[in-house]
Formats: sequence, C-alpha cells, structure tokens
Amino acid sequence: MIYKKYIKEIESDLENSINYLQKELDKIRTDRATPSLVEDIVVECFDQKLPLKQLAAISCPEERQIVIQPWNKDYVKSIVTAVKKANSELNPMPQSGLIRINLPPMTKEYRERLIKKISEIREEARVSIKRSREEAWNNIREAEENGEITEDDKFRGKDELQKVIDEYNAKVDKIADSKKEKIKS
Repeated sequence: MIYKKYIKEIESDLENSINYLQKELDKIRTDRATPSLVEDIVVECFDQKLPLKQLAAISCPEERQIVIQPWNKDYVKSIVTAVKKANSELNPMPQSGLIRINLPPMTKEYRERLIKKISEIREEARVSIKRSREEAWNNIREAEENGEITEDDKFRGKDELQKVIDEYNAKVDKIADSKKEKIKS
C-alpha cells in the first residue's frame, strides 16, 4: 500500500526526534557526574570553535567530579572560560594542566528547575513527532485525492500512522520519565 510508504518515510524523522531527546537529556545533570555534561561545550581557542571532546580527555574519577585533561596545556584557559560561560552551575578549577569540576549536591530548587527543563525538551520532541505525523497524514490524504488509494486505505493508513506515532510518543515519555526519576532520587 502507498500509505505504508509515507509512514516509512517519516520513521527516520521520528528516530531523529528520539535521538535529539536522548542527547539533550544526557546534558542534564543527575546526581552523578558524566562526560556528557561538558563534552559538547564549544571552546574557542586559536581562532577556532571546537567541541571540548576534541580538545581533551574527559573522565569522571569520582561520583561528583569531572576531570578534563587537555591534549595541549595551552587550551586550559580557553576551556575554563567556555565551561563557565556554558554552565554557570559548574566551577572549573585548573590544577597543573588538568581541570577539575566538583559538582555540588543538588538542591530541591535546582532539581525542580531540571524537571521543568526535561518537560520542555519532552515537549519539543513531541512537537517534532507531531510535525512528522502531519506530513505523513497530508501525503496520505493527497494520495486519496489523486486516486492513488481508496478512502478505506486512507483510513487504514491513518490508523496505522497513529499506532506508529503512539509508539514514539510512548518512547519519549519513557525516556523523559526515566531522567526525571534519576533527578528525583
């Protein structure tokens, strides 16, 4: 059926929505330190803008500590500046060629702000999924108007499309709820 083709066409967009959600949520701090909190911070050094992960090794030797080991000691000042600029909650401390970031315990207010941010990111992913759904539904309706499919096929396509959309919305909810639980605990 032609309607299946239109549903198949949006699946990569739907996967991209899930990947976007996951990547954005990885940047949100839980009580544990992770390299994803800083690895995509853009650092300006030597007239170039590069992600931190291309300039340094990033590790988490302790539960609430991130250690950044630049490939070149000349990067230290630029990295410290970029980390402070990107996230005011982080306090990078240079120490003999390394940069240590000790994460403070999360306050109730900070946890509430993070949960609100997760809800915003979840909504962005849902809007993206909704746009993909509209695109596929418009293509299915157009195919029916052009006589490529019957009216019955149009409604079968609508039902099948909704099942796929419901699956992806459930994935979004599961991922976001999981992150919220990590922050609450």
